[in-house]
Amino acid sequence: MSRLTGLAPVIDARARVLILGSFPSAASLAAQQYYAHPQNQFWRILGAAIDQPLPAMDYPARIAAVQDAGIAIWDVYASCERAGSLDAAIRAALPNPLGEIKELALALRRICFNGRMAARRVREVEALGFEAVVLPSTSPAHAGMRFEEKLARWREGLAGAGVQAPGTCSSSA
Repeated sequence: MSRLTGLAPVIDARARVLILGSFPSAASLAAQQYYAHPQNQFWRILGAAIDQPLPAMDYPARIAAVQDAGIAIWDVYASCERAGSLDAAIRAALPNPLGEIKELALALRRICFNGRMAARRVREVEALGFEAVVLPSTSPAHAGMRFEEKLARWREGLAGAGVQAPGTCSSSA
């Protein structure tokens, strides 16, 4: 089994929340795009949560809209060995250096984990001083929860982190 290398983080100084997955699927690695598998609900859920038509956008536009909303995307693992795309098949994983994100995004306060496999690093994230939220996986392998329930949990997880739809403004009283 060959060693797989993940994707670079999608993060800039505007990020207030980071969404951490476990490791890109085979489809994502082939496309060099986060959540490229057509059955993964990530873009549909995130688009609904920030009121943007993310699934209808091309990848660069999706990334721009997400960053405009104050969201960053990365994975907990930098590399691993894996046959197929299931998290359960991940072996010999090397972690991404999550401590470095503090230097990349000074406004970052909350880290949302996309599923339980990613959330294995929740204690580390909390030790770094971030608020950690575990969200239901958007993977097609996690079919035990209705879309509407996943969306409600994602909206709740992103709420209060300063995430907003691009083009809207928030007031501080």
